[in-house]
Amino acid sequence: MNKKNYFVPGTPLYFAVKQSLLASLASGEWVRGEAIPPENQLAKKFGVSIGTLRKAVDELVKEHILVRHQGRGTFVATQESDQHFFRFFRIQRRDGLKSYPVTQLLKFQKKKASKEIREQLQLAKDAYIFEFFNLLSLNDDLVMIDEIQVPENLFSSLTEKSLAERSSTLYNFYQNNFGVNVIDTKEKLITCQANKDIATWLQVPENTALLQINRIAYTYNEKPVELRQSYVNTEKYEYIAKE
Repeated sequence: MNKKNYFVPGTPLYFAVKQSLLASLASGEWVRGEAIPPENQLAKKFGVSIGTLRKAVDELVKEHILVRHQGRGTFVATQESDQHFFRFFRIQRRDGLKSYPVTQLLKFQKKKASKEIREQLQLAKDAYIFEFFNLLSLNDDLVMIDEIQVPENLFSSLTEKSLAERSSTLYNFYQNNFGVNVIDTKEKLITCQANKDIATWLQVPENTALLQINRIAYTYNEKPVELRQSYVNTEKYEYIAKE
């Protein structure tokens, strides 16, 4: 970890420690499910008090980047738990029932990134992306279409077969297969009308009013790793805002 990048005058000490920890996570120094070094060892490494180090770790725990296990230590969070999944999947039935969706891959392609996508994913001019569409069903209802773009340079071995046959949630698949950890998302909600393809996939009339969720997913240090446009039939289902 390089102190000179974060330990600068005017920067709160705990925040500098937090950024250094994030840099280590981003570099793969500690991987998913692995324990980070003990707090006293990290405090000594950074030349800070246990209290300062603990404040930085506390924030990463609060942000679900790290997780504490009583009597065992602090570990890099995995993306397999219900808590992690429903932190990002915010669609539920109107009666409050939360369910894991059944996902069907509808379309997959590799293509050159448009200028808009390059800007949002911070990609080079000639960058390529993988684009795919998923149909999500909840409780046997066709509820949602996800249109997703990810950078080819981060997901170079991604194939239609591996995506269609994955046995885990998508973010867990990213973590397990590509070492990409989604730790935060930013979303904007608008309304839209179902185009011909979306209407066919959701089995609703063309131009049906839908909820559109535009999401950018981020890994460590606010690096964007995924764009997603979700089209939701809200006849029986609703979006739950972050608490």
